[in-house]
Amino acid sequence: MPQSFHNLYTHDFVRVAVGVPRCRVADPLFNAQQTIALAEQVSAKGAVLAAFPELGLSAYTCDDLFHQRALLDAVQVALGKIVEASIRIPVAMIVGMPLRVDHRLFNCAVVVQGGRILGVVPKIYLPNYNEFYEVRQFSSADDAVSTEIELLGQRVPFGADLLFQAANVPLLRFHAEICEDVWVPIPPSSYAALAGATVLVNLSASNIVVGKSDYRHQLVGQQSGRCMAAYLYSSAGRGESTTDLSWDGQALIYENGEMLAESDRFEDESHVIFADIDLERLSRDRMRTNTWGDSVRRHAQQVEAFRVVKFALELPVQDVLPLQRTVARYPYVPANPAVRDKRCMEVYNIQVMALVQRLAASGMKKVVIGISGGLDSTHALLVCAKAMDRLNLPRTNILGYTMPGFATSRRTLDQARKLMEFVGCTAHEIDIRPSCIQMLQDIGHPYSEGKEDYDVTFENVQAGERTSHLFRLANHHNGIVVGTGDLSELALGWCTYGVGDHMSHYNVNASVPKTLISHLVRWVAESRQFGETDSQVLLDVVNTEISPELVPGKANDSAPAQSTQSVIGPYELQDFTLYYTLRFGFTPAKVAFLALHAWKDRSIGAWPEDAHVVRNQYTLKDIKHNLGIFVRRFFQSQFKRTCVPNAPKVGSGGSLSPRGDWRAPSDAESVVWQENLKTVPDA
Repeated sequence: MPQSFHNLYTHDFVRVAVGVPRCRVADPLFNAQQTIALAEQVSAKGAVLAAFPELGLSAYTCDDLFHQRALLDAVQVALGKIVEASIRIPVAMIVGMPLRVDHRLFNCAVVVQGGRILGVVPKIYLPNYNEFYEVRQFSSADDAVSTEIELLGQRVPFGADLLFQAANVPLLRFHAEICEDVWVPIPPSSYAALAGATVLVNLSASNIVVGKSDYRHQLVGQQSGRCMAAYLYSSAGRGESTTDLSWDGQALIYENGEMLAESDRFEDESHVIFADIDLERLSRDRMRTNTWGDSVRRHAQQVEAFRVVKFALELPVQDVLPLQRTVARYPYVPANPAVRDKRCMEVYNIQVMALVQRLAASGMKKVVIGISGGLDSTHALLVCAKAMDRLNLPRTNILGYTMPGFATSRRTLDQARKLMEFVGCTAHEIDIRPSCIQMLQDIGHPYSEGKEDYDVTFENVQAGERTSHLFRLANHHNGIVVGTGDLSELALGWCTYGVGDHMSHYNVNASVPKTLISHLVRWVAESRQFGETDSQVLLDVVNTEISPELVPGKANDSAPAQSTQSVIGPYELQDFTLYYTLRFGFTPAKVAFLALHAWKDRSIGAWPEDAHVVRNQYTLKDIKHNLGIFVRRFFQSQFKRTCVPNAPKVGSGGSLSPRGDWRAPSDAESVVWQENLKTVPDA
């Protein structure tokens, strides 16, 4: 297998294709030529597996011509042409043809690779309703007697129980079924997936009627999702008989419920689609889902009945073979504006209802929250306000406290004041500098003697004083402290142990990443969640530099002097790494490969309709550097995550709760992740 970092096969991707050749009814040599031509295109693009339509060598609409020896003989000759071509075309091809076995005729998928016929899979379910009349011509796989046949001078496995395993790509095991097989309640591919098939292939003809295209999407998407597999679907196109039917040539490729590629329909000429399947993602989803293993055990009899045919793929040897796959720059934030708004609505309401339940269960009617004028506390305040509305309690039951310190800028202080006015909470302001100075004096810190020593102690004294005030105020007013720290900060350990961004009575933001929080605040503003009130202050917060504001600046204090991202890296990159680390457990090298694909230019993953989105570019060196920061901080900070307060999980991207998605030792070593990161080149 190629070992180049820049080759997709190095990272457990496999490029696959679905071809729809133009056909002629009962002209096998023409159909074989069209199939071979598409296979050459497939190979030129670096794909190693290609599926073609049901009965593609004869055409699906031959009807009683299927019982004519001249046609059946010609189909075998056409198959021979494909076998011969496969010697020079390094692609595993799955083609459809009628085949005589044991005095019966079967509708078959034939797998050809490297001059060999790897196996023949007959169709199980033969539709005999509406426009379909297959039982007139064919027998079901269930009627087969032989398990091996002679075909073109080769001894070939025969049966619907075949799985095809690429010996040099361990995660690639594929299964073929034919058209109606996937339309039944329990498709054969379901059992094949339980037996280890990661790629499911359907050779279909499938005439087109109104609404059928949408149903194909549902069918293929659901099957790929249930089976945690890739699913390749073909259908017949131009050239099939239109005596009573019409054909649209739709081809689909799905991966675990997500569509990766779709062909144009009603094309005049042969066409092919490609997709890069992430085999590791499929394998990891199965590995982490214990009910998958339960299903394998429950259906052990069907699973054990499969036979495995091993073969070796001839993989592309290019040093650089980039992905042909969309990798979102912001995996937590949908790029489509309508989908993004729906996501924001759902996340916001999850947070609100969680807080509503917590307040109702605790019998508390007041919340205490620190307002910094930054993103996290702004969004937490918005959640609190909507929760009070849902509980029919006045928003004055939200006790908001802004607590300026030594480095608080005029901008954030002004925003904090306006925010509390905007939501209508009870607003308070406490200058923490006197109590901080007292603490610094008590511990003998140099700052108390007039020295500009802005060390971590100086910073954490301020954070600690704020938190101490909030908890005591909650005691005093019989309320709970609502936390503001987010998922990104927990991942990177960018929170002071035991203080407000780490500790609270309940934290509404703990599973929301920073990149999503900025969109949530913007969505609240733009969707007028608080009526027609001017929400410019929310947009101002979104556009404010993310900063802890704990160290005074050298110039004026009109804006935050510190930049969080200059220390821990850009949140957009770190959230990208967090998603693929937490959701899939990918290595740093694979995360870097994906990040490079997502961020290599301004056009991929950007949102041109959104003027507020910054279109950054990152080199591989940038990506590797920030991955190093992530790995180091992620492991160092686990001790902080073992004692976080209760918080609602909002997305399938995971959380870092020690009671939920993430349980890890606080003293684990990061050496294997660091060593893997070293395999990433700088360019």
